[in-house]
Amino acid sequence: MSDSREPVLFLSGAGLPAWIWDEVRRDLGDGRETRVASRPESTKARLDDHVQAALASVPEGGFAIVAHSGGGVIGAQIARCVPERVTALLGVSAVIPPTGGSFISAMPVPNRWVLGAVMRFAGTRPPDSVIRRGLAHGLDDQVIDRIIADFTPESPGYYRDRVGRGAWDGRRGYVRTTGDRELSPALQRRCAQRLGADWHHDLDTGHLPMIEEPRAVAGSITRFLDARS
Repeated sequence: MSDSREPVLFLSGAGLPAWIWDEVRRDLGDGRETRVASRPESTKARLDDHVQAALASVPEGGFAIVAHSGGGVIGAQIARCVPERVTALLGVSAVIPPTGGSFISAMPVPNRWVLGAVMRFAGTRPPDSVIRRGLAHGLDDQVIDRIIADFTPESPGYYRDRVGRGAWDGRRGYVRTTGDRELSPALQRRCAQRLGADWHHDLDTGHLPMIEEPRAVAGSITRFLDARS
């Protein structure tokens, strides 16, 4: 049995604020130390800058990662950079690139071509209408308005930089969101396979289950961390 009291580092998806995890952290209880990864402030930040900002957010020693959406790319890179510290990684509708790949290369064709072109000409912030019907689908209007107001565009490096090829042998799990309009269940299955997840759970939610069903997400995290390797 692993140490189920290990600190948990939450990695928010691209552009999403730390508060999306507030209810999940509350439902996990005071007995488990949790942190939400900070972001680098530079608009030219690279993937490794995100890794260093995240590592600065967690205490010394071992920790588990819960990574959502694009945070899966950062989580995968952290595990490769400090494999001796990362005890487990749970993806929640997480983007996991192939070895040596990037967020963009994790997308299927032709989506990756479209995404690359859109970023070159329109930047990395999606239109409010896209956030409403995709990323935030299933949430009430007040919460959606707050997400739009607090959304922070990521740097191009977040999407284009490639993860390393280092090995890591920690525990791996994946929570799939079956009503997701942002990351299809089929793509999530491929990401879970790339992660090498041997623990799986499905939630009938959209792309932001930590807001839509925080208690269910907290339960998934607890079961994953308490499971035998």
